Amino acid sequence: MPLHEAAQERYLNYALSVITSRALPDVRDGLKPVQRRILYTMWMQNLTADAKHRKCAKVVGDVMGNYHPHGDAAIYETLVRMAQSFSLRVPLVDGSGNFGSLDGDAPAAMRYTECRLARVSNEMLQEIDQATVPFRPNYDGTRNEPVVLPARIPN
Repeated sequence: MPLHEAAQERYLNYALSVITSRALPDVRDGLKPVQRRILYTMWMQNLTADAKHRKCAKVVGDVMGNYHPHGDAAIYETLVRMAQSFSLRVPLVDGSGNFGSLDGDAPAAMRYTECRLARVSNEMLQEIDQATVPFRPNYDGTRNEPVVLPARIPN
């Protein structure tokens, strides 16, 4: 097989696997992997809707260190979008501080903003400890993460 054909085939296979594993939401819970990892990390930190807000930098650091080693900027941007009422029909994160505006104003740095789970996210995670969804090892095999969330509501 000529090199250009092999490269084309392998690149297309890789690109398709990246799109299906990272960029497309899972139909079972409606979340992308990074969104699921953020919500699960916040749940594990007891950042429920009735808890005190905590610095977004702490959440982002734990997500990156435990589940998603792809850089803090992508994780924070996702967390910000999940807190914006103009980005999602129902925000999944309750943010405190400057999370940007509809006019295109950028959010404040993660060290200045705080977050906790929105009430709807509490419902999405409520039964996570009751063997309702499968878990898999994280990227380095030190922890387990849910494959999907046991969403009690459609997302």
